[in-house]
Amino acid sequence: MSAPDDTLHIPEGRPLTIWAVSDGRAGIENQVLGLAQAIAHKTHAQIVTRHIRYRRIFDRWPTFLKLWPDQMLKRDSDPVGPPYPDIWIAAGRATLPHSLRQKSASKGKTLVVQLQDPRENLSAFDLVIAPQHDQVAGDNVLSILGAPHRITKDRLASEFKPWADRFTGFKGPFVTVLIGGKSKSHDLSAARAEAMAAEIRQAVVTDKATLLLTISRRTPETARDILVNALKDLPGIIYTGEGDNPYFAFLHKADHILVTEDSINMAVEAAATGKPVHILSMDRRSALKSTRKFDAFHRALQDYGAARPFNGELRTWSYTPLNETDRAADTVLALLKSRATSS
Repeated sequence: MSAPDDTLHIPEGRPLTIWAVSDGRAGIENQVLGLAQAIAHKTHAQIVTRHIRYRRIFDRWPTFLKLWPDQMLKRDSDPVGPPYPDIWIAAGRATLPHSLRQKSASKGKTLVVQLQDPRENLSAFDLVIAPQHDQVAGDNVLSILGAPHRITKDRLASEFKPWADRFTGFKGPFVTVLIGGKSKSHDLSAARAEAMAAEIRQAVVTDKATLLLTISRRTPETARDILVNALKDLPGIIYTGEGDNPYFAFLHKADHILVTEDSINMAVEAAATGKPVHILSMDRRSALKSTRKFDAFHRALQDYGAARPFNGELRTWSYTPLNETDRAADTVLALLKSRATSS
């Protein structure tokens, strides 16, 4: 970690203020909120969500050209000026111009935490929390398996309650299937969707299980139709995006979780449940660097004991639920405390 800054402190007589900063996209926002909520679970804190969005003309500009980021924001972007928080937690390219300036803007009073690989000067941040597979190295870097998230046992139980009646009449084991879709590194062709549907069907029928299937907005339409038509006669629930999302209820109820290999967030959230995680293979779009990173992540998840490639069988094994978000929260608070005691 970097040397202590004696201007940082833990407030007395009031809660910590934490800003969870992102561009508002669910996958990114869940990471910053997940870490913020984990910190708030350990100490008295107030979480404020901030969405940074640039005007279209500036949105694709590289970070080094966004010299006056405050003047480049959309009107509906949240303000990021004073009074500044005790802890700034940010993720995503859109946040970088402000994150890089936050220590200076707050005159060192804000602990600046950046998630993912910022690909910028690491010394601008008090702490960088990056995935192991990104191989970011530095005195102020914490490497974690995957990414922070909002999954806890209590939250899953709470989110399941409104769905409990929908599960009446269904019998376990419950097989939760999380389908992603097209990305820079992966795709889901018609042929792969047909093979995937056949593998899922075989497993559900063989174990006389109940299917809980959720399909992403990124899932290609043809692949979605193939999966739904091939599996709709099985007992269970299929969610295709209409109405309330049962994602957390599905994770809570699962005995097995099948997740496509394109989503690190979904795989990590599945591993946080302690249930067996079966990885569904997809089409590779190219030999991109990002594809190799996914391979490294999945090897690490398998080495941890949470996941295995899906082979059409619902094998059972046990492991300690993955809890890297909690470890990251402890690191943030320890850093804040060390700087308070050194002042």
